[in-house]
Amino acid sequence: MGGCTSKPSTSVKHIPHAPSEAIPQNVDSTPAHLENSPARTSTAVKASPLLPFYTPSPAKHRRNKSVGGESKSVTSIPLRQLVRAFHPPSPAKHIRDVLRRRKGKKEATLPAEGKSEEEEEVGLDKRFGYSKEFESRMELGEEIGRGHFGYTCSAKFKKGELKDLEVAVKVIPKSKMTTAISIEDVRREVKILRALSGHNNLVQFYDAFEDNDNVYIAMELCGGGELLDRILARGGKYSEDDAKEVLIQILNVVAFCHLQGVVHRDLKPENFLYTCKEENSQLKVIDFGLSDFVRPHERLNDIVGSAYYVAPEVLHRSYTTEADVWSIGVIAYILLCGSRPFWARTESGIFRAVLKADPSFDEPPWPSLSLEAKDFVKRLLYKDPRKRMTASQALMHPWIAGCKKNMSIPFDILIFKQIKAYLKSSSLRKAALMALSKTLITDEVLYLKAQFALLAPNINGLITLDNITSALAINATEVMKESRIPDFLALLNGLECKGMDFEEFCAASISVHQHESLDCWEQSVRHAYELFDMNGNRVIIIEELASELGVGSSIPVHTILHDWIRHTDGKLSFLGFVKLLHGVSTLQPLAKTG
Repeated sequence: MGGCTSKPSTSVKHIPHAPSEAIPQNVDSTPAHLENSPARTSTAVKASPLLPFYTPSPAKHRRNKSVGGESKSVTSIPLRQLVRAFHPPSPAKHIRDVLRRRKGKKEATLPAEGKSEEEEEVGLDKRFGYSKEFESRMELGEEIGRGHFGYTCSAKFKKGELKDLEVAVKVIPKSKMTTAISIEDVRREVKILRALSGHNNLVQFYDAFEDNDNVYIAMELCGGGELLDRILARGGKYSEDDAKEVLIQILNVVAFCHLQGVVHRDLKPENFLYTCKEENSQLKVIDFGLSDFVRPHERLNDIVGSAYYVAPEVLHRSYTTEADVWSIGVIAYILLCGSRPFWARTESGIFRAVLKADPSFDEPPWPSLSLEAKDFVKRLLYKDPRKRMTASQALMHPWIAGCKKNMSIPFDILIFKQIKAYLKSSSLRKAALMALSKTLITDEVLYLKAQFALLAPNINGLITLDNITSALAINATEVMKESRIPDFLALLNGLECKGMDFEEFCAASISVHQHESLDCWEQSVRHAYELFDMNGNRVIIIEELASELGVGSSIPVHTILHDWIRHTDGKLSFLGFVKLLHGVSTLQPLAKTG
């Protein structure tokens, strides 16, 4: 960004919460740390013999019409050789099936051998409370898509305000709901669709119905086909301008979802549909069947998604909204060069590549693409999620921001998380962050100015908790209550009596890990330390420093903190300054760099 660019993607060893088990060398085996996981990854299928460079989504009996919630066939797309062939994924089935075969036993959530599916369902409450008037209100048409847990049909409303409107109806048989988890998944999908519906790039939800046999979800009918189809029709490569148009729509709707506290968890080209066949048709995100609510201070731990698009932290079982941003990075990479950044012939091989390999930017067409385009993709594909851009930040990246003037930038939930951490920080760390904020590059300042303006500062140029609450209410949906975002804002009570001007807002909102990913980090942090030494550094004893960091005062802690203080004058050393910026709060990270 600006005069600085990002570093190449970091190694997996920098990811927090990394599993201790080594990735197995046998490419046909499942990674060791996944062996006992209740994974719900998308089913992998064999590559089409007509399209050896890409594998279609795992739906059967597809027709030539695309709908909200299901994928359509890609077999009609002409064969076009890409720059580098898309290698087929593993022919292995669902990870759970693999684990069951390897372990030689059934999982508790699956029907046990010798028991019928009906016997397994005893005791499960499959009443959803949805309307029972499906047959009287809807006329069901032909099947137009089929997935793992259901199928989709065209349909038409028989009466009411929506009479004669053509829609897509996702039919989910209750016989497929064999666990409490699967029932809750359906409830959550409808709840998310109902609450979020209305965004221009999110499939419109109309109603949900049920009878004794099925749940029916009526959604907007999107007849323009999958994003995947258009990628294939172009031979897998978009111009930079065309890729921007696609990515702006994706980033806008994902930033909106993240603000509401919803993480999609299965973003891929198959799950974006065009409303019509026109070239400039609107793009819509679909299929919230794997989505979940995520609270601002919590992390998810179940392994969910599609192998080629899954983020490293998902495999490490500790993730939040940044996992969606990784998936967008994979989509961006594919749009620009026609190849996947991480591939292998088995699922375990794909996972190992995601964890260990860096995407290549050396092969054509990357040398001929702009530096801004490469920087954009790299910053979405950092293995350390703390260094990854958010969806809102990505919309302010120079490569994207120059595409459309006066583009609306959504609120960034990361801002609220950063402010909360800042308000809880010691005066010494606040002074360090203030010094670092003086070294922000132009593009970072523009992003923070946009976010500050969204909070509607008062005539004195200050924002308070009321400003934040009011601004957030404009964008709020019912989903926010489920995600506990209002409760989270209550933790910002430090702003109730005292306002925050833009200078302090920059210090509070800066992401140290993101700033660290820039090539100019060394120069920036050295300059920040000089400013801190002049204005904020003070004499501090080890006991006080340990207390500020919340790590106690044991002898090992004293040994570690010894180099954090200059012996000449008792003030914080450069090492201590850098550590303090990162907000070290536990003993274990103290012994590590960064």
